[in-house]
Amino acid sequence: MSAIIVQELLEKTAAFSLDETLVYLTKEFPGKVIFSTSFGQEDQVITDFIAKSNTDITVFTLDTGRLFQETYDVFHKTLKKYKRPIEVFFPEAASVENLLKTKGPNSFYDSVENRKECCFIRKVVPLRKALAGNSVWITGLRAEQSENRQDLHLFEYDGNFEIIKFNPLLKWTLEEVETYLSENNVPQNALHKQGFVSIGCAPCTRAIFPGEDIRAGRWWWESSHKECGLHSAKKE
Repeated sequence: MSAIIVQELLEKTAAFSLDETLVYLTKEFPGKVIFSTSFGQEDQVITDFIAKSNTDITVFTLDTGRLFQETYDVFHKTLKKYKRPIEVFFPEAASVENLLKTKGPNSFYDSVENRKECCFIRKVVPLRKALAGNSVWITGLRAEQSENRQDLHLFEYDGNFEIIKFNPLLKWTLEEVETYLSENNVPQNALHKQGFVSIGCAPCTRAIFPGEDIRAGRWWWESSHKECGLHSAKKE
């Protein structure tokens, strides 16, 4: 059934603009369309589209407890500019407390398994809570962000979270994203001007060097697919 719905969405929205697709989704799935933002450049583009479309789309973010201050700054600026609420989901306190008690605050540097454990507690579990009961999850994924994302589609069914995923910026280039943000005066994370392209938790993100892959700054100390479990069910 999910495959049929995805195919219908792909066909019915094929000629729609992003704005038109957002409106269509809120009519087809009233009160069940949700957008996850980490306040990165792609997510800020989508936030701007949602605000201008004045659609009934819930915007939420995951506060892992280890974000950059610059991320909180753009969070605050975004609230002030658009005057729309942004729901916040935190990891379960008991799980974080137990992780730090047994493995310390920096266990993620020791192994991919430990890093995934931290991501699972701080990101995946809260995301499951945020997505529960919803039908469509809007993301800021772009195909050129990583080799892992080359085969994504505009609409697809995410079996991991049992929800339809909408990737409106899938075919956008980074240049198109940056141009849109500039022309529309959209708040941006100050770290982007310091070489940070993909921004996650502070201990796990660094600026990238010229010529490096966009995702090279995420978990730079390990060799992996550079995913945390939010958008990939693949084992690394």
